[in-house]
Amino acid sequence: MASHSDTLVVFFGATAGANGGKLGSDERELILLVWQIVDLHENKPKTGLTAEELCKAEPLESVLQQFQQSVSAELKSLGRSSYTLCVDGPLLIRQVLHPEASKKNLVLPECFYTFVDLKKEFHKCCPNAGPVKDLTLTSMLDYVCIPAAVEQEAGLREVKNTVLLILHLLVEPYNHKFSTFETVNYKFESGACSKTEAVDIETVIRARGLPWQSSDQDIARFFKGLNIAKGGVALCLNAQGRRNGEALVRFINSEHRDMALDRHKHHMGNRYIEVYKATGEEFLKIAGGTSNEVAQFLSKENQVIIRMRGLPFTATSQDVLGFLGPDSPVTDGTEGLLFVKYPDGRPTGDAFVLFACEEYAQNALKKHKQILGKRYIELFRSTAAEVQQVLNRYMSTPLISTLPPPPPMVSVPVLATPPFITTGSMRDCIRLRGLPYTAAIEDILEFMGEHTIDIKPHGVHMVLNQQGRPSGDAFIQMKSADRAFMVAQKCHKKMMKDRYVEVFQCSTEEMSFVLMGGTLNRSGLSPPPCKLPCLSPPTYAAFMLVPAMLPTEAALYQPPLLATPRTPQAPAHNPAPALAYYSPQLYMNMNMSYTTYYPSPPVSPSTMSYFAAPPGSVAAAVAAQQAPAILPPQPGALVRMQGLPYNAGVKDILSFFQGYQYAPEDYSSLLGVSDQGRSLIQPKEWLCL
Repeated sequence: MASHSDTLVVFFGATAGANGGKLGSDERELILLVWQIVDLHENKPKTGLTAEELCKAEPLESVLQQFQQSVSAELKSLGRSSYTLCVDGPLLIRQVLHPEASKKNLVLPECFYTFVDLKKEFHKCCPNAGPVKDLTLTSMLDYVCIPAAVEQEAGLREVKNTVLLILHLLVEPYNHKFSTFETVNYKFESGACSKTEAVDIETVIRARGLPWQSSDQDIARFFKGLNIAKGGVALCLNAQGRRNGEALVRFINSEHRDMALDRHKHHMGNRYIEVYKATGEEFLKIAGGTSNEVAQFLSKENQVIIRMRGLPFTATSQDVLGFLGPDSPVTDGTEGLLFVKYPDGRPTGDAFVLFACEEYAQNALKKHKQILGKRYIELFRSTAAEVQQVLNRYMSTPLISTLPPPPPMVSVPVLATPPFITTGSMRDCIRLRGLPYTAAIEDILEFMGEHTIDIKPHGVHMVLNQQGRPSGDAFIQMKSADRAFMVAQKCHKKMMKDRYVEVFQCSTEEMSFVLMGGTLNRSGLSPPPCKLPCLSPPTYAAFMLVPAMLPTEAALYQPPLLATPRTPQAPAHNPAPALAYYSPQLYMNMNMSYTTYYPSPPVSPSTMSYFAAPPGSVAAAVAAQQAPAILPPQPGALVRMQGLPYNAGVKDILSFFQGYQYAPEDYSSLLGVSDQGRSLIQPKEWLCL
């Protein structure tokens, strides 16, 4: 049997659209195929072509059958049994023949999966002729000083010129041996990708506009003729874990990537697909993984992957196998199942299943939206990259959603020294969920047991609902992240009275976000009112405010809550402006209707809204810069009352605060009434209402 190097079949084709260097870029159909056999052993062509043969218009399938029968018969007469196609560049095979055959569901003969690229072979013989991508049949003939054949018919001319060039390379002074063969992958191979793997930046593209139900095999079929790297298709998911119509595709080299870019706006069904350049870093971000469990699951090659979504949280491997039934057996039984879980081990309702063949996978997909338990189950085709992406997303998800960076705050010194909450990303806190509503701090300390010694002073924070009742949640500040991790591991789902309590590790920033009013829900956190855009406070009638000393309880929350002091407009008859200090974030708490979890003392102020004044020394310093005639600072704090009756007077307010002492004797001078009918009064002591 002769080797591939003994017989070449020169192959030429043309489409109804662009040809030459843009062949196949416009998705037009093939309209011309011409071939001729060259015996490399005898250095001469073996068949001739006539113009009449080129005028026959037959379907592509019939032409391919005719080609195979004709070439096989002629090779048999020559005592040959195998051959290799030779083309002037890879575009005809990769960009025209394979894509068109794939769209028409034609099975190409094996000979079309191996070919010789004449341009690359010529570049080996004549490296000074220029880059391979710039070579043309005419330029190669001119370089070796061979006159081009004179033919009127398109196709005949190109084939005869190719044959002349091949025969010239076989003799002196080149004596070239055709030994390098280009190959086309028969099918796409799925596989796992590690985040540590090196990916060439020039080999990745981004495909956009894909149908949501498309799989990696569908994408590989769209790029048929181009060699995709093993596991090189990564479907992108949106924030909800659903496909967003994009995919990153990694090819074996930059040449195939450049040909893929020429398929920009080619069609997949009725949709056109946009193709753009991407980077290796983007691909690894989507497809790369570090989980040994996932690597072991994906180590079984040539498997069809199905994703199941919406499983009951109590579903077991046997439940899933029973749901799929005997018509769709899972590869290796329970070993072919991968349940997706949160970092704390709770199920997400997602799972991936391996099937040995397409038939089993099709049988499984027929159970789409059938009932398991009390829930319907969704089934989709999936990919190895999607497995990595889903696992990476859930395993890296914090117990409380990522928080936005807090706005910059002006640091105000405080006179009190009790510890306050400082935000940070260190996960040195734990969250208790599912506490009995009757649980007190003493119950929590008993629940913690020997780990109580690792709690920071004043580090237990109960979370109350909007009615001021326990919400079943609590946060505990531990002395270190290691201690918090140990407690979360040992106390998770431990019983307190008649209920089990879930224990999660979290950061101080996440805890503070909740304690400041962030809403806990299934989708993460809703920002507290203090994180919402601040509205301008109403304009109050002018009155003189006396800066006061901050109480101890106010100092606990002063750093995260006090913003830059504002100065209200002074009255026309008084050149010295009055100083009023308040937090615009607290203002939002008092003037917006919202549902929130309120933190409990001693960490935060009570649920009664208030305006906290800065320390006397700070107020004095500001006053000295703006108005030397301002009153000297006196101890006290400012309390804001909201919802007063319209007919309320000074006596009614003083009666309401009976038992408290007030700074000046003239109470009427302390009362400011706005155009909305709201009043302000300054008691001497901190009011914990």
